[in-house]
Amino acid sequence: MTARIERLVTSGQFTLDGGTWDVDNNVWIVGDDHEAIVIDAAHDADAIARAVGDRRLTAIVCTHAHNDHIDAAPALADRTGAVIWLHPDDLPLWRMTHPDRDPDRLLVEDQVIEAAGADLTVLHTPGHAPGAICLYDPGLGAVFTGDTLFQGGPGATGRSFSHFPTIVDSIRDKLLTLPPETKVLTGHGDSTTIGAEAPHLEEWIKRGH
Repeated sequence: MTARIERLVTSGQFTLDGGTWDVDNNVWIVGDDHEAIVIDAAHDADAIARAVGDRRLTAIVCTHAHNDHIDAAPALADRTGAVIWLHPDDLPLWRMTHPDRDPDRLLVEDQVIEAAGADLTVLHTPGHAPGAICLYDPGLGAVFTGDTLFQGGPGATGRSFSHFPTIVDSIRDKLLTLPPETKVLTGHGDSTTIGAEAPHLEEWIKRGH
């Protein structure tokens, strides 16, 4: 059975640098009728577990460690036995939210996470956060970008641990090299494609941040 992609939207709060904002997050489930992985366990472990259903959840992959993307990860892992994956450069951010529980495994560039026949390659794309990653599978024709690339531009870089020139380099070098028809499945909001975002890179560079 071919892997499929499901989207669940959960709601909660993002907190950093003394501010708190209400946010809606995309939780992506990749799998078939028997097993699945979750990309970004945001806010609501119960809702995510219901969406997974009776499938075996093998992994919870964090695109980065801002609290709104990881706050439900330990509870979901404890409930399902899934392994939590995070890039090591985001451990300082992770520990702001979960000081007593580290991720189970650390992601590395070009690593492949398998989910029901899907092969998701890890692309380290710092900028929004030091350990931000994207997950690309040509078979699915999709890249899961977390908060690195959205419809209309790069993720925010105005807070601690972020850097605008770095995110532009990540997008140019790791994402805009993908086929233009590749679906961009984001951490918040609507999806887009690589081809739709590519013409805006020079504009982002000129605009600054």
